[in-house]
Amino acid sequence: MYGLVNKAIRDMVCEKFGEDTWETIRQKAEVEVDTFIGMEAYPDDITHRLVKAASEVLAMPPPEILKAFGEYWVIYTAEEGYGEMMDMAGDNLPDFLQNLDNLHARVGVSFPQLKPPSFECTNVAEDSMNLHYRSTRQGLAPMVFGLVGGLGKRFNVEV
Repeated sequence: MYGLVNKAIRDMVCEKFGEDTWETIRQKAEVEVDTFIGMEAYPDDITHRLVKAASEVLAMPPPEILKAFGEYWVIYTAEEGYGEMMDMAGDNLPDFLQNLDNLHARVGVSFPQLKPPSFECTNVAEDSMNLHYRSTRQGLAPMVFGLVGGLGKRFNVEV
């Protein structure tokens, strides 16, 4: 995972629970890195260890942590300079979801080691659709639920 993901985890924890809680999580996860560099690739294991440690420290199940992080990620990436790119992906939830793979392709230009998931929308109707999520990474599906929830807030749509 890129440092931007781990930095966002850190920022989310610090915002909601404070710096001391982040330090406890980082130490429990045995992560030596003090500052994550957004455009540097880190082993996926670091992210998984951070989620596991956060789960233990915050007494929340890992899927709940991932879901909260997914929702946070939508706002975070927009504020970290990706808002315009997100705007180009669609001005409503269905269009945005249908353009996720294109958005990831554009992001991949800046992040050459990116291994994004793939999304496919089927049975698209006026008020519903099926969103298919595929990834080479295991265990991140709860994050997708959070992402979709965060996008619902972004577009002012109940999901």
